[in-house]
Amino acid sequence: MNSEPAEEPEGRPIGRRVFLGTLGLGALGVVTAPVLQRGLEGFLGTVSGKDPTGLTGLLPNGGGFRYYSVAASVPHKGPADYRLTVDGLVDHPHTYTLAELRALPQTRLVKDVQCVTGWRVPGTPFEGVRLSHLLDAAGVRASGKAIRFTCFDGTYTESLTLDQARRPDVLAALRMQDKDIGHDHGGPVRLYVAPMYFYKSAKWLSGITVTDEVRPGYWENLGYDVDAWVGRSNGRTDEPTS
Repeated sequence: MNSEPAEEPEGRPIGRRVFLGTLGLGALGVVTAPVLQRGLEGFLGTVSGKDPTGLTGLLPNGGGFRYYSVAASVPHKGPADYRLTVDGLVDHPHTYTLAELRALPQTRLVKDVQCVTGWRVPGTPFEGVRLSHLLDAAGVRASGKAIRFTCFDGTYTESLTLDQARRPDVLAALRMQDKDIGHDHGGPVRLYVAPMYFYKSAKWLSGITVTDEVRPGYWENLGYDVDAWVGRSNGRTDEPTS
């Protein structure tokens, strides 16, 4: 899932993805074996490159999650080659290895995950480094007002205001459901924004850039709300996740 999904809000431009989503459910919903899911990833990535809606896959997955990406393909990264860069309007830019991130204080949260398409996965544990910790270590300058997130899929982006990014329930997450985050779920590190719809929780996180203003992310440039509070945005009335 990138965001874990790139999701479609009810009450908004429905024609953009509902038809393709229905086809995806019918054609792929019966595929449940993990080995087949992994094998289909490349196929779904190929489809994404030709799909102007951004829908690249919709696979029922263990724990109630579904797989989405908006990139034609996503490289696999691990301890040897994963890097997370914190830069922009900061005094101390830094590039973290996976080992360095694992060595930092970890915060564990257990919240419901809400997709703007309507599905919810209750009581999902996430664990990682508070984004506020990384920002404090970098020394955000007075001109810093927002964060732009980039991903190593080369396509997806997201944004938060600085105040939103400093919330205690926003993580650079390394673990999900009490195990290391796998590739399909955006590992080895993904953003986790607990109180917002899951498209804000960008997968395959590679860059945290402090900016002077909010720069809308991938789906926001296609009509999704920039402030994606669960139950208070995108025309939805879901129960809050926090």
